[in-house]
Amino acid sequence: MPLLALSSAVLLLGIADAMVNSYIVLFAADVVGLTPFQIGVWASVSAVGGIGISWWLGRLFDRRPARAYAIVVTLLASAGYLLLPRISSFPVLLLMAATVLGAVGAAFPQLFTLARSVLGEGTAGRRSAPLLRSAWSLAWAVGPLLGALVLSRGGYSWLMWTAAGVFLVSALTVLVVPRPGPVEVASASPGRTPVLLTASVTLFFTAMFAGGLALPLFVTRGLHQSAASVGVLFSVCAAVEVVATLGLAVVPATVSQRAVILGGFGSFVCYYTLTVVSSGMAMLVIGQAFRGVGIAIVGAAGIRYFQDLLAPATGRATTLFANASTAGLLVSGVLSGLAVEHFGFRTTLILCGAAAALGGLAFTLGSRPHLTQRGELQTVRPSGPRA
Repeated sequence: MPLLALSSAVLLLGIADAMVNSYIVLFAADVVGLTPFQIGVWASVSAVGGIGISWWLGRLFDRRPARAYAIVVTLLASAGYLLLPRISSFPVLLLMAATVLGAVGAAFPQLFTLARSVLGEGTAGRRSAPLLRSAWSLAWAVGPLLGALVLSRGGYSWLMWTAAGVFLVSALTVLVVPRPGPVEVASASPGRTPVLLTASVTLFFTAMFAGGLALPLFVTRGLHQSAASVGVLFSVCAAVEVVATLGLAVVPATVSQRAVILGGFGSFVCYYTLTVVSSGMAMLVIGQAFRGVGIAIVGAAGIRYFQDLLAPATGRATTLFANASTAGLLVSGVLSGLAVEHFGFRTTLILCGAAAALGGLAFTLGSRPHLTQRGELQTVRPSGPRA
């Protein structure tokens, strides 16, 4: 019952998040009249707000575990999107991004932390993360399509209000989850930070988030497709991501995880290559399939790779990976806005593909065998995926 309630909360949270974030760039450009640079700044401020709120609530949860944190930030998001269609002042939008809109970024990790606390360290607790992640990917397969339906019938105002209602239901669903018990804080073992590997993850997510900002504008302005087509593309990507993530669980342990992850980087480069040469929806859809595979592999197998590399410091490894992805979001906001404004949509997507390729190169160099001070050969051999 707790896992079902948590999965439902994550699913609803993801649907609401997907509904608004699939079209937030178009809303900001078409309704509010923001420039690409202002949209990038707005996205970066929201990311900073989410990081700050997440860090603060994470410390609170460790000292005093409670469901209230996840509930409150989700309710704040509901209130924020309820008000958003009535706001046109850029300073007010920035203030909202740093607070009520940024708060939704803390809801996701809070639900995962709540699951671990409620379900414990046994089999159920260990399985909670992939199950909740699958619910999130499923939400992103459904949310953009639902958003497209609402947008076509009621416009951007009803899109935001509908998402606010889904956020509200998600918050109420958390009330079904049992109250969490005390959290045992594990001490992380010392070790050197894998700088190149961390940089590779940052580059990958920079390319992902920057492309996510440029793609809707490229599709609607450059290729003259409808706004609803953006939701179709994001849904295709999410559906492929779900299948690819589940497929990772059945990959034999003998298969090199390094090779699998490099394949994920390569898949992302293929996505950008196909997108920039596209002239219609058919090739864009094929490109989204490659995008989904790349996100699934790097996002899921990448976490396991970091955990195996830094074992037994699982917490440190996961945090390092998550922080690297968030850093990509921060960097991408302003840079993608500037790139779109000065170089255009297609060139921005080319630059995103180059960033993904550089990330693959950094991962190649950072994961290669190296010599210890004694002259012994050390090879990082992360374990294969477990069913």
